[in-house]
Amino acid sequence: MLTNDNNSFDVIVIGGGHAGAEAACAAARVGAKTLLISMNLDHLGQMSCNPAIGGIAKGHVVREIDALGGILGRVTEASMIQFRMLNRSKGPAVWSPRAQCDKVIYQQAIKYELEQCDNLTIRQAMVEHFIIENSRIIGVTTQFGDTIYSKAFVLTPGTFLTGKLHYGLKNFEGGRAGDPASVFLSIALKEQLSLRLGRLKTGTPQRILGKSIDFSKMIKQDSECLEENFTFYNDLSYPRTLKKDLSCFLLKTTEETGQIVKDNLDKAPMYQGQIEGIGTRYCPSFEDKIVRFPHHEIHTLYLEPEGEYTDEYYLNGFSTSLPTDIQWRMLRSIPGMENAEISRYAYAIEYDFVFPDQLNRSLALKKWNNLFLAGQINGTSGYEEAAGQGLVAGLNAGRLAQDKECIEIGRDISYIGVMIDDLVSKEIREPYRLFTSRAEYRLHLRQDCADMRLSPLAYKLGLLSEDNFKKFQQYSNKISKIKETWNKLQIGGVSVKKLLKLHKGILQEPYFVPPEMFELDLSDKTDRRIFRQLTISAHYEGYLEREKLEIAKLKKMEQMSIPECFDYKAIKGLKNEAKIKLTNIKPTTLAQAGRIDGVTPADLTLLRIKLKRRTATGELK
Repeated sequence: MLTNDNNSFDVIVIGGGHAGAEAACAAARVGAKTLLISMNLDHLGQMSCNPAIGGIAKGHVVREIDALGGILGRVTEASMIQFRMLNRSKGPAVWSPRAQCDKVIYQQAIKYELEQCDNLTIRQAMVEHFIIENSRIIGVTTQFGDTIYSKAFVLTPGTFLTGKLHYGLKNFEGGRAGDPASVFLSIALKEQLSLRLGRLKTGTPQRILGKSIDFSKMIKQDSECLEENFTFYNDLSYPRTLKKDLSCFLLKTTEETGQIVKDNLDKAPMYQGQIEGIGTRYCPSFEDKIVRFPHHEIHTLYLEPEGEYTDEYYLNGFSTSLPTDIQWRMLRSIPGMENAEISRYAYAIEYDFVFPDQLNRSLALKKWNNLFLAGQINGTSGYEEAAGQGLVAGLNAGRLAQDKECIEIGRDISYIGVMIDDLVSKEIREPYRLFTSRAEYRLHLRQDCADMRLSPLAYKLGLLSEDNFKKFQQYSNKISKIKETWNKLQIGGVSVKKLLKLHKGILQEPYFVPPEMFELDLSDKTDRRIFRQLTISAHYEGYLEREKLEIAKLKKMEQMSIPECFDYKAIKGLKNEAKIKLTNIKPTTLAQAGRIDGVTPADLTLLRIKLKRRTATGELK
């Protein structure tokens, strides 16, 4: 095998979207010589759908990526044109930051981050085949005939694997509008690697020219105060937007809109058998809404700006695969859109994905342990979910290349861990999307404390810089110092801690407990954040303590490991369904086994007994 500096790397990342960008930076940060290959370097980090980052649970993931030293948070803040904290009327466990971004600035900032990252090279090409030697992947070949070798690989192709775009009953090959599909790579996954692939579907709405919109018929939604955003460390990317307060608008469809859809379902590829892929329930196409929810005659939509220096608007909630002539009629039946001009048509896209039960929790394939998968190839939807997987996959590829043990991020410390555990443990029949309801320990996994949960781990693994870890330590030490004074301080003979527990308006001004008692200056942004964290912790202390007990039980079960070669068929009394599911998924711990659909508490008890016996006899170390 002939190699040189141009064709030999520790890690090769294939794909330059949100997952690929995080994977490449993570692998490079932990010291691996990394190459990112993308078919178009001008489309790195492209926001193919909504130019927004964050939202319910997704905002939590962005904060976690930032706490782990990732780039998504600082790129989001650099390119932000509007910010809102969702769910403020509910408890702090579900508060979720969301930003509308300038899609061009965002893309440029991602490219700049990748270009400036140490240990990282980027190259424009399309990977078509794997090089396999002694049942191990050792390299890839591109459409140019280049052969590039590596110790580990991360595959992040997004929606490009045999992608097909649908505009009514017409369809075209493509990874997204304007970019080609990756056909040979999909064939290589099936024929060279013998992986099981499925077909999923997603879509995007029209883009509308702002000068043709009558905003007076819509409800304006202004940006909120930029109090807490996405990065804890304030080292934003470049370039940056100047305007951070552009408005979005709420509007509603009419009965006529729905009727146009009903009259033209014979032209919808979804309902004519032309689309094989399964779409997400949580972000359905507009025609799917009309069919599935006939009792709803009117639907809410959102107009969102695509950037600071563009007049295009994104029509959130109006995704469709109907023909272009029907799209015009649908759009102009909406108040405020009577004279609207479409700059880009809506379309549906279907693409190949790899069933994620073929992965372990490091995101490596079980059959090919030096190939890691991240993003929509694993059956997920969303930029944030992709980026979170990319960071974990890149970290582990970098560690594997350096002969280090791969890391599994637990569901007790992060939403990223919840997502990955769900993907590898459950059957994925539709695009997976994160929600706060998927996490058992929501109060511990709040977006405001992601740095407290993950930054020490990130520093230990080499993901977080020395300077940022020092900033984290200063913040953490200040919180610890103030906590020590809680039980000593009293108001009217009652401890401050007890008063904070009882009072429901703890985060409302004027504050029930004066911040000065904690030696905090609320004119300082960091001190305001500390005060919020202290009051949340005190108020929900009982619930947090209960969660801690549950987390302790989970960790105990996570410590009971299961060898990969474990014979479930040999366990007497174990139901056949459980034997099949456990054999296929190959859980690494007793805790993961308990989360597999079809494995009952009784099955888990039998498995625990068998594992304890093996440990006692010295068979299982």
